[in-house]
Amino acid sequence: MRYLLFSFLFLTLTSSQNCHAPASAPEHANMPQKDLSKYHRAYFASGCFWCVEAVFESVKGVEEAISGYAGGDEKNPTYEQVSAGVTGHAESVEVYYDSTMIDYPTLLEVFFGSHDPTTLNRQGPDAGTQYRSAIFYQNDQEKQLAEDYIKNLKETGAFDGPITTEVSALKKFYPAEDYHQNYEEKNPNNPYVRAVSIPRLKKFQNSHKELLKETVH
Repeated sequence: MRYLLFSFLFLTLTSSQNCHAPASAPEHANMPQKDLSKYHRAYFASGCFWCVEAVFESVKGVEEAISGYAGGDEKNPTYEQVSAGVTGHAESVEVYYDSTMIDYPTLLEVFFGSHDPTTLNRQGPDAGTQYRSAIFYQNDQEKQLAEDYIKNLKETGAFDGPITTEVSALKKFYPAEDYHQNYEEKNPNNPYVRAVSIPRLKKFQNSHKELLKETVH
């Protein structure tokens, strides 16, 4: 009964707005640009990019995480197209990181430690291929590291169910519209952010305190 009550309350809170619902654009229409040329990049998808971006930006060595779209064939996709599940793209993040402070295997730890990779095409209330678990590698080294990491997770029984994470070559990353960037930080009272994004971030932070920037402890 308690589980059913919780489920009802959760659905009530999130049904009015979830990650694929239209979001009102805030006043800041254009993001200030910063020079990220000296940083390495990595690409991941694990559900709503509002959540994923916030997780990676809380980690030491990560300078920036940009929300966007990857994994499909549609050129210059819009949020509405991706949300409809017709482009093949997944809501993704482009992670800029300092390789002297954090390496790719640690980013994989962040990735697998912040979502459930056993729920095919779903994270929380969000369902569809656009919310799939995916690692988009840029070279053979990243591919091998990702595959080895997943193999180890399977061998150690880290998750109860089969890991469904897609490991595929990055075709192209398309940054999302400006109002999606840093969405969780700038919209803390959004119903979806309060019910899903913030709890997901806090869960990760509580279980991976050693990876966090000092300002988010």
